[in-house]
Amino acid sequence: MSEPKLRLGGMALRNGLLVHGPTHWAAAVRDRDGQIRVASDRKPHFGSRRTERVPGVRGVTRLAEAMAVIPLVKRALPEARLPMQDARTLAAMAAAAAAGQALRSKGTRTVGREAAVGAMSLLPALLALRGTELASYHGAEHKTIGGYEQDSDAIDVTKEHERCGSNLVAPLLASTAAGNVAARRAGLRGPVADAVVGLGSIAFAVEVFAWSDRHGETALARLLRLPGHEIQRVFGTREPTREQLDVARAALDEILRVEGRAA
Repeated sequence: MSEPKLRLGGMALRNGLLVHGPTHWAAAVRDRDGQIRVASDRKPHFGSRRTERVPGVRGVTRLAEAMAVIPLVKRALPEARLPMQDARTLAAMAAAAAAGQALRSKGTRTVGREAAVGAMSLLPALLALRGTELASYHGAEHKTIGGYEQDSDAIDVTKEHERCGSNLVAPLLASTAAGNVAARRAGLRGPVADAVVGLGSIAFAVEVFAWSDRHGETALARLLRLPGHEIQRVFGTREPTREQLDVARAALDEILRVEGRAA
């Protein structure tokens, strides 16, 4: 009998891949000399095990743990280039944020206006991502994890994956727009109100993501995943090279090694 598959997640880097396992992380990058560098360590925990049965809270704690891994990767692998470590992407995001604030100032906040602001803030970053090495490593992430899950060669697997974080985008934008309008109509303003709406929107989006994963064969789950799939297909991923797949495979081998050792 084959061993049960680990549930893996990942994040593309500009020159490699970060993979999350149940208890550890592993990363592999290609440095400026063309060599593959690998590092791994145990993941930090902020209570996700205690909150895994608490809807809403579990999503926020898991996301916090995933974000806490990023500085650990950068410390262990100084050669790693993070997704936003790019002047073009940062400039596009800053311009979009300014345009969104200008749109907000034009009139009363409505769900439609807030949704337009959210989409406006996202689109430049997606356009900046398209066609870059980051998009290729995003594709390598999906193909390598998908190949592991399907017992297939990564090169034969599609570059889109059903558990990609892009599936969070649509529910996050929708819940943020609705939450911002509801807060303003209730007379709530300021950073505290914005933080509450932000955390609530993240919690909602993660729960929608998890439900879609558990009920993947239903028509509703396919509909909920459709925007994320299209984001991946058009903007977020492109076919990786053999060299990029080699880096992704090194990250996969390392996470399987350290998770196997922990088990």
